[in-house]
Amino acid sequence: QLVESGGGLVQPGGSLRLSCAASGFTLDYYAIGWFRQAPGKEREGVSCIDSGSNTNYADSVKGRFTISRDNAKNTVFLQMNSLKPEDTAVYYCAVGHIAPMFSFNPNGMDYWGKGTLVTVSS
Repeated sequence: QLVESGGGLVQPGGSLRLSCAASGFTLDYYAIGWFRQAPGKEREGVSCIDSGSNTNYADSVKGRFTISRDNAKNTVFLQMNSLKPEDTAVYYCAVGHIAPMFSFNPNGMDYWGKGTLVTVSS
């Protein structure tokens, strides 16, 4: 099971930190990623990290978002800074193998969380 938390309402330019906690299995050997889905749009990849802490980011969030993992806590984090209204979406964490994860292919994921809503608005 994957459980996301940390979403909420924030003003443009603000920050949020999302968490994704795993239970029932260890994240150590998986690639983990964050996807998002805005109303009326397809789910898109945001960021991912593999077991060696190599990372990938969508162009739209590079320089603003940072992904990290704490294997001891079986948790992955997404620090989101300089948030924009276009970042508004439900954010999902997912677990999968490296190839689909790093190409942000949502069809290649093994597990999904239920999502947490991020709203960026003044």
